[in-house]
Amino acid sequence: MTDHRQAALDYASQHQTEFLNDMAALVAIPSISTDPEAQSDVRRAAEWIAARLESLGMEKVAVMPTAGHPVVYGEWLGAPGKPTVLVYGHYDVQPVDPIELWQSPPFEATVRGENVYGRGTSDMKAQDVAVFSALESIVQTGKLPVNVKFLLEGEEEIGSPSLDQFIIDHKDLLKADAALNPDAGMIGMQYPTITYGLRGLAAFEVRVYGPSSDLHSGMFGGVVHNPAVALAELIAGMHNANGDVLLPGFYDDVRPLSAEERAEFARLPMDAEHFMEMTGVPMLWGEAEYTPLERVGARPTLEINGLLSGFTGQGTKTVLPAQAMAKITCRLVPDQDPEKIYRSLQSYLEQNAPKTIRWELINMHGGPASISDRSSAAVQAMSSALETVWGSKPLFRREGGSIPVVAQMQSILGIESVLTGFGLPDDNLHAPNEKQHLPTWYKGIDALIHFFFNL
Repeated sequence: MTDHRQAALDYASQHQTEFLNDMAALVAIPSISTDPEAQSDVRRAAEWIAARLESLGMEKVAVMPTAGHPVVYGEWLGAPGKPTVLVYGHYDVQPVDPIELWQSPPFEATVRGENVYGRGTSDMKAQDVAVFSALESIVQTGKLPVNVKFLLEGEEEIGSPSLDQFIIDHKDLLKADAALNPDAGMIGMQYPTITYGLRGLAAFEVRVYGPSSDLHSGMFGGVVHNPAVALAELIAGMHNANGDVLLPGFYDDVRPLSAEERAEFARLPMDAEHFMEMTGVPMLWGEAEYTPLERVGARPTLEINGLLSGFTGQGTKTVLPAQAMAKITCRLVPDQDPEKIYRSLQSYLEQNAPKTIRWELINMHGGPASISDRSSAAVQAMSSALETVWGSKPLFRREGGSIPVVAQMQSILGIESVLTGFGLPDDNLHAPNEKQHLPTWYKGIDALIHFFFNL
């Protein structure tokens, strides 16, 4: 191990309290991107990060405007001939409701046992600060071994609506050899993890219309097709008993799982009992020919996220509703196109909707899936770093969720992302009492130090 690398690791060990204070300072800013009243706080978080980048010696630091919340940029290009890493992160957070379920104030980082609690600790202010802390440890003991750029946004929790155009407009500025994205988390505190695949998303709203207004069910029931029943029948026909999605052409572009990938999935310590314990369901459901992990990481889905129709208050109201609505999202896998899935759902409705109702399909938003090269230099550098710190080879997984920026960087910048992170499955992301496990976080800082030197 080089003297500089060891000196950086020693510095990190000696400054854990200061790193935690940094995290607490960022958590204290209520940067809720979905709340118009928090706009000034979102801006304040961006300015805090910009000041932190300047303290690390980053150059050209700027809080750059977008159509929504700003992007923070910074760079240090003082290692000619060495790789350039584009660090992605976000500084916005989810709302805190229901506030009464928090055991401590959501915007006061509070240490209880081995965890620090607060909104944004795990997702993802602690991950941002882990990168800052690793870089501080390196620059305070020598010179950075690689070039670094930063792209830190304030709209990830609302779907990053401004990021795609920002990357297009600043393609030359963001040019890099690889991206580091520490927003993916770990399977467990003893399981260092690299995420190499993310599912995409296609979101829709289906509206079904019947009579011009709500009707008396006694006078018109049996002669007017109830829109709620019609919608329920349409939804029921979207799957078969095995859990296969029955939209026309839904699976046409699905990339099959290789034997090697299935073997990698089998290494992951998450069996059927794990999912039942995590969810509280009496039995799992879905494509029987795939394991639960394969289903959530590498297979596409169609889910009903919400239903609305008729009278839903207390008591009884014998109404035949005028309309019904369903919110639908499809999780997509590599090679599936959100627009083709929209046309697939449209074809299904055209073929199956009865003549007794009118329907409307609204295409809300979507993004493609992404999959990264596990043999890339950056992934190998992170794999070695995690193994050095945890003493075991990292697990590679395909994540069921979506991080649109990964696909955007692939398609616009032509670079692969290394996805890792040091949050845990029980960190209560987006829920009350969000937390970050501190021993895991400190190990994560060490792993990031090794990553930059390895690369």
